[in-house]
Amino acid sequence: MSVVKNAGTSSPAAAADTGPAAQSLGKQGSAQQSAAGQAGDGRTRHTVARLLLEQGPITAVEVAEALGVSPAAVRRHLDVLVAEGEAWARESSRRGRRGRGRPAKLFLLTEAGRARFGHAYDDLAVSALRFLAEQSGEQAVRSFAQQRMATLVDHHREALAAGKTPAERAEVLANALTREGYAASTRSVGAGEQLCQHHCPVAHVAADFPQLCEAETEAFAEVLGIHVQRLATIANGDAACTTHVPHTRSERPGAHDRSETDLTSAGPDVSGPVEHRRPDS
Repeated sequence: MSVVKNAGTSSPAAAADTGPAAQSLGKQGSAQQSAAGQAGDGRTRHTVARLLLEQGPITAVEVAEALGVSPAAVRRHLDVLVAEGEAWARESSRRGRRGRGRPAKLFLLTEAGRARFGHAYDDLAVSALRFLAEQSGEQAVRSFAQQRMATLVDHHREALAAGKTPAERAEVLANALTREGYAASTRSVGAGEQLCQHHCPVAHVAADFPQLCEAETEAFAEVLGIHVQRLATIANGDAACTTHVPHTRSERPGAHDRSETDLTSAGPDVSGPVEHRRPDS
């Protein structure tokens, strides 16, 4: 009497599941999972890049805390952004939270990384302004820049007028600029505010036509009701367009030039603790 051992519950139908059709379906499922994973990675990487845009220079740990993911996952995305030339890193002058170990790395976007968020019609705009300058002179370009900023500010003038102090108006202005695509924020530094624009839709154009930046600074002074000082611009290679807004009119002009704020091409003053306020969404 022979004994047949039960090797499982296989059946002809089950065996058929390992045939070519099933293998094809398995490959399709794996491909779909891979595509979904890549799409998820792409969305996360874009979110990481936006955080670098809005808050950079920033550490991997700070990015991880803001997004609620692990620092290891964030570093993987940062490594890809750096490898693709969309971000770069520099050592911070600050130590870790416990004051030990190597200084943390600060990450920020390159021009290629900023391009991910769009520079609308740069070539056309540069050509148009160059033509305007050739036909009508530099004053025509300056008038255009002033009119452009006047139009932008007029859209938000009522809200700006509600601010009782330069600091309050600076925060309202940051909100207004963010709605216009400038990813702006304010931060208290010493006896004033730093108005930081982490994105500039016309940065490439302003690199050729600084009148755009000059008109912007003049408009800020007018709506804030106080003399302001431009400390850095994206068009000049800095990480953010940074404007010093004093709390009072008594502060002497030039008191916050680049040499005295420890401001470098990496962006606004990040050397010490500051109160950082993100604009309302």
